[in-house]
Amino acid sequence: MPQEEMLVMAMTRMRSGVCTAGLLRQRHERSGLRWVRPVKEHGALLLGDVATAEGQVLSCGDVVRLNLLRPCPEPPHCEDWITDWVYQRPQIVGHLDDERWSRSLRLACDRAPEDILGQQVRSLCLVRPEAVWAIFSGETPGRYEARLGFQLAGVSHPSASTPQGIPVSDIKWRALGRDWLAGRPATLRLSGEEIQERLNVDDIYLAVGLTRRFEGRIWPLVIGVHTVPDYTMAINYDHL
Repeated sequence: MPQEEMLVMAMTRMRSGVCTAGLLRQRHERSGLRWVRPVKEHGALLLGDVATAEGQVLSCGDVVRLNLLRPCPEPPHCEDWITDWVYQRPQIVGHLDDERWSRSLRLACDRAPEDILGQQVRSLCLVRPEAVWAIFSGETPGRYEARLGFQLAGVSHPSASTPQGIPVSDIKWRALGRDWLAGRPATLRLSGEEIQERLNVDDIYLAVGLTRRFEGRIWPLVIGVHTVPDYTMAINYDHL
């Protein structure tokens, strides 16, 4: 499946590098649109991998042309595809305006998020929570953390629905939290209504993914915080 166009839905920080994931134009009976996680054959992605030949780092909302070589599912990460990052660099062929962004989010809302949050038979989904809350804490070197909690109709997860929520790896959201924490107390807690008021947005969607297995366990992460209209935030790529 070479030279596919992917709508970027996640640009995330990892301990060893970065990760990206997105949606193809193909329909999927469970997730609405088909998810794909482009990966390397060996090792983690680095910032240089997820940039165009001109040096522009990919961002959520970009439509990107990638050379997907072959699937490499590692359950529950059934969306993984080995991708050519060297000979055919990522190409940004467009960026969704607010109207198309809103429509794409509605189309991609997962019909069965319990596949990810409960049964763990897939690893990527997009949800529109009934309630959401955010925590940013510890804006000191090496201690910064961004977390989100949320509630979904008919689906629950013991970590996601707690007051502390689950970690957020979305680099844009993490940059936003650093900006909001500047000159303020070490911990900032916000309700969904407060988030919407600060960003002047109407809706909040969350892209949720599963971590790799460690000591026999897999955890959920918020890998993308998406709003309608989209919000803007400058990212310091030296400080993710």
